Amino acid sequence: MSADVDVVVVGAGAAGIAAARRLTEVGLSLAVIEAGDRVGGRAWTIRHEGLPIDLGCGWLHSAERNPWTALAPDLGFTIDRTLPPWGRQFRNLGFPASDQMAARAAFASFEQRLRQAPAGSDRAADLLEEGGTWNPYLEAVSSYINGTDLKSLSIRDYLAFADADTGVNWRLIEGYGALIARAAAGLPISLGMPVSAIEADQSRLAIVTGSGTIRAGAAIITVSTDVLASGAIRLPAALGDHVEAASRLPLGLADKVVFAIDRPDELEPDTQVLGNPHSAKTGSYHLRPFGRPLIEGFICGAAARELEAGEDMVAFAQDELAGLFGTGIRRRLKPVAQTRWAKSPFIRGSYSHALPGCTDARAILASPWDERIFFAGEACSTQDFSTAHGAYQTGLDAAEAVLSSHHSTRLGGPARRDG
Repeated sequence: MSADVDVVVVGAGAAGIAAARRLTEVGLSLAVIEAGDRVGGRAWTIRHEGLPIDLGCGWLHSAERNPWTALAPDLGFTIDRTLPPWGRQFRNLGFPASDQMAARAAFASFEQRLRQAPAGSDRAADLLEEGGTWNPYLEAVSSYINGTDLKSLSIRDYLAFADADTGVNWRLIEGYGALIARAAAGLPISLGMPVSAIEADQSRLAIVTGSGTIRAGAAIITVSTDVLASGAIRLPAALGDHVEAASRLPLGLADKVVFAIDRPDELEPDTQVLGNPHSAKTGSYHLRPFGRPLIEGFICGAAARELEAGEDMVAFAQDELAGLFGTGIRRRLKPVAQTRWAKSPFIRGSYSHALPGCTDARAILASPWDERIFFAGEACSTQDFSTAHGAYQTGLDAAEAVLSSHHSTRLGGPARRDG
């Protein structure tokens, strides 16, 4: 492949798609380069017996201000406003009501301590009560929210997200990943084309791929922080601070394991069980999402990393469910899908968190270089990181920055004008 375009977008996830849609609107010539074999990145909807299943992001967080919420009806998608089941244990199995109240109180107290953390303290684990009864529960909750344990979590970063989140969470009946893929329709996307280097001379960029080199006036890089930090894409030396920033914003891990279940009517739709509230390494199981005959298991953080490394995630989830519902449930469970996001070579994890003392890395990563190389993706958002809507907004922001530089003729050739 050899081409010369105004802009190259590296990555066809939520951020890359948002940027490409905006740049296409104003008539810039464009190439979207995706290393994987599908669009959507960490948004991925599969189908099982006609039922859509989200293996990546599944919830429209901060739904009333989420741009995907506004886009969904235009693209033929249906929003479901059923309340999430989080925090309510089905039939109190393995988690008596009194313990649930105590665990929620422990979380509220812990979050209050985070808000009152002394100056200079930015490691969430330091605010755990020594020997606290519910410390394992707090670690498990952190794994679901942040994809990582509390010792690796910046307090400032966590609170930036918590303060911006509206608490309104909806879902898409046809799938979040399917919506994002639909939004990419008609864009000039090339799949299966990893970028190995981006080189810069005085006027143009060279985006080097295994299928040839593309020349462009500007590039928007939307790959994950773990990919950037790995050096898989060789960047100009002047971008060393961006690579360093990416390394301080590693991806946590949130895997899913999905079962079809026989005799689903024995379970109440859209309810939840936590596998073991006294263990940091436990799964959370959404029973009959949308009323479907499915169970979606969420296994995150250290537990997910251990299971990806060797143990059987399906067996782990079956054991936890059997511990709650009895051994007879094993015969009713049919494995449908499981993810291993850390092993996905072009992603390497789920969503970013700032290491303690590293919250400022998000702004560094998001800063453009020489009005020619721009960055986008959930990790570039200072408050909506770890979400598809955060990625979308950073993609739009990067596109607008490109357009600003384009109108100052930095892309090469005479500036074009909208309309």
